[in-house]
Amino acid sequence: MRVLVTGGCGFIGSAVVRHLINDTDHEVINVDKITYAATEGSVAEVADNERYHHLKIDICDGAAVEAAFLDHQPDAVMHLAAESHVDRSIDGPEQFLQTNIVGTMHLLQAARSLMLARPDGGAGFRLLHVSTDEVFGALAHGDVPFTESTPYSPRSPYSASKASADHLARAWAETYGLPVLITNCSNNYGPFHFPEKLIPLATLKAIAEQPLPVYGTGENVRDWLFVEDHATALTTVLAKGVAGETYLVGGNAERTNLEVVQAICDLVDERLGVPQAGARRRLIEFVTDRPGHDLRYAIDSSKLQADLGWRPTVTFEEGLARTVDWYLANESWWRPIADGTYAGGRLGLS
Repeated sequence: MRVLVTGGCGFIGSAVVRHLINDTDHEVINVDKITYAATEGSVAEVADNERYHHLKIDICDGAAVEAAFLDHQPDAVMHLAAESHVDRSIDGPEQFLQTNIVGTMHLLQAARSLMLARPDGGAGFRLLHVSTDEVFGALAHGDVPFTESTPYSPRSPYSASKASADHLARAWAETYGLPVLITNCSNNYGPFHFPEKLIPLATLKAIAEQPLPVYGTGENVRDWLFVEDHATALTTVLAKGVAGETYLVGGNAERTNLEVVQAICDLVDERLGVPQAGARRRLIEFVTDRPGHDLRYAIDSSKLQADLGWRPTVTFEEGLARTVDWYLANESWWRPIADGTYAGGRLGLS
């Protein structure tokens, strides 16, 4: 297939692009304007492949998006382009609404135009809209995990914008017959993750022996999904999923934020040969909690496992070790970010 991937230079998108080029025979059209959190270095290993093409297009530019669809005639679309950091959405919600809502609308409209332009009406075409578990709101400790039937209850500008995009995708499917699939995933982690998020931020601060901020008391729980497992889940849904259906993707790895940071401290201590066990745990400091911080997310991905045969293959312990090792070995990727784009300061308190 010829697959158009939006946001293919971002964290999850680049993992999808690398997987499609390295592990399948598909051609990839990467639509990414390169925002602060995207780097061409994340796809450098496949950039010279003849099946890879990069279009520097803003998905909020409807005319450019439609032209890309009509020029390149994709067989399928994987929509991952999004503003995704909750703290930044608190400081500046407008960009989140523009990219995540308006950008998604332009993408859906371009897909409609493509189908209408084809003599066969777009037979076989499909569009996978990639979303988040944050649209479901917060769980208490002991609550059953989110399922595909969980009501929406977004509680941040970011999650509200993604919930809006999900509703648009479903509306275009119902109104215009667009063959849409939707996935909602838990928290991703792994290599090439922009260091504003918890795991890469804590890893780089631990390497530098800087204070390690943990929101509130550190009791907030997330279900962690290794990004390469997520990439295989998305390609599985694209290939085997039923249009009109939603599939939840989780890693079966619930951990408190404090447990995650403590594990990172121990791994960095071990890798850098610190003689005193637990040395970097002393760098942990509890800071003012994020406004509206959801207590817990957890995903029940049994539908995806039962219907399509996908399962996570990387345990949290294995994935975290691989992630820490990658950051230790790839300073050339993250150092320019730390020295320029983002130095690790606190966001989301405005």
